[in-house]
Amino acid sequence: MAQSYTKGPETPAIRDLTIGEALREAASECPDRLALIAGTPDPADRRTWTYAELLEEAEAMARVLLARFEPGDRVAVWAPNIPQWVMLEYASALAGTILVTVNPSYQPQEVEYVLNQSKSAGIFLLEEFRGNKMLAHLNSIKDQCGTLREVILFGDWEELVEEGRKSNQELPKVVPTDATMIQYTSGTTGFPKGALLHHRGLINNGAHFINRMGLTGGETWVAMMPLFHTAGCVMGVLGALYVRGTQVLLEQFDPGLALELIETYKADALLGVPTMLIAIKEHPAFSSRDISTLKFACSGGSTVPAPLVKELEEKLGVKFTIVFGQTETSPVTSMTRPDDNTDDKAHTLGGPMPHVEIKIIDPETGETLPLGEKGEYCARGYNVMHGYYDNPEATAKTIDQEGWLHTGDLCSMDARGYTKIEGRLKDMIIRGGENIYPREIEELLFKHDTVGEAAVVGLPDEKFGEVVGVFLRPAPDQSLSKDELFAYVRQHLSPQKTPKHWFEVADFPLTGSGKIQKFVLRDQWVDGKFTEMN
Repeated sequence: MAQSYTKGPETPAIRDLTIGEALREAASECPDRLALIAGTPDPADRRTWTYAELLEEAEAMARVLLARFEPGDRVAVWAPNIPQWVMLEYASALAGTILVTVNPSYQPQEVEYVLNQSKSAGIFLLEEFRGNKMLAHLNSIKDQCGTLREVILFGDWEELVEEGRKSNQELPKVVPTDATMIQYTSGTTGFPKGALLHHRGLINNGAHFINRMGLTGGETWVAMMPLFHTAGCVMGVLGALYVRGTQVLLEQFDPGLALELIETYKADALLGVPTMLIAIKEHPAFSSRDISTLKFACSGGSTVPAPLVKELEEKLGVKFTIVFGQTETSPVTSMTRPDDNTDDKAHTLGGPMPHVEIKIIDPETGETLPLGEKGEYCARGYNVMHGYYDNPEATAKTIDQEGWLHTGDLCSMDARGYTKIEGRLKDMIIRGGENIYPREIEELLFKHDTVGEAAVVGLPDEKFGEVVGVFLRPAPDQSLSKDELFAYVRQHLSPQKTPKHWFEVADFPLTGSGKIQKFVLRDQWVDGKFTEMN
């Protein structure tokens, strides 16, 4: 290899099947195996479903959907991680409708945008969740949603399932290339776009992810990632389906509850973004819970600092892997392996997933770069979305004529085809014409004992165009010293990379999947909402 291009292995094979067919296979092979546990705070409320029960309920709800919608209609789901969300995911796949996922924290204007942009014909929702009055919000905007004709409450779920059980409605023929979901991108760089995802991409990506993570069959999986995101409903739900595993579903992430569920159900595996894993590690109950059954842990969604990788492997005793990708690629494109060395897990994204091509290009010329040079990470394969729903202009900017999806991520590639994240094109700070990559500075700051999390952002400057700003959350029981941290950075990095502006924060603005929204920090700084550290 001289050029930054590689392709993943040919195994496991790509299977041409739908999500519904995959569920039927699992229910046929292991009907009595536990598929789903509602991981509620009160153990008395923890309902369970076997694979046979999951299929039966999903097929009943699919018939309910077909009594109200046509295959291809968009149906939104606005709820946290409740078991009925999972069943609706399967029901929609069986009915041939397209599930539109909505963040349960969304406010009226955001929901209105999603429903109108997706042209949703219906919506499933809770009346309220953690103070967010969802039904009242929907009632306030539904007159502005021209295609919306059905509003269905999850509170009526049992009644609807009974209706479906009595129905003779025949389920339609669905093919693997059919669209099955519109997932809205996380919005780290602006307002989200709807990625139109298909059965073939989702079912195979979930399988290939879980296979590379090291799970082989029947494991128990604590599901912390939000279902409205591909990490939850693909890597979690469809990954567990592939290994006929048991999913323990957290309604909303809570580190103390996650620790209790790992202990109670003797969980084998865990998936979470770095902010979740940090919260678990820092929780007071961490040292007192027996989580020794954990064998596998995976993180992704944002860069994973090297010290965190090492600490989690040591403290949890797990085989740790890191995924890289985005909603538009169903979502995983690169991933480390459980037997990779610590340095690779800490500093690379691993190699490409099976049947996926990766290249690193010059963002200006489009030419594939020599090995080791920084450029834009592009991916091509079975897992690429059909496009952004009803947005051909944005699709054309993201997927080129040769089928390469341009991620906007800055990476480099080594001779093995392992890639290394360097930042994002829009994150890259251009200070006086010189490119500065935030990840390098963030990695360094995270190693400091007083720093819990760090976000490095380019801030507008009249002289240089942009300068380096850093937003820091202190580690538990630690105090931040600007002078100490300034000297620390100068000791390790050149002067132009040393932040000019320093800010302490109690928490960060996050996307629903746990990524830090740097553009929000930048906008808030411009609006004068931060005071410099002394």
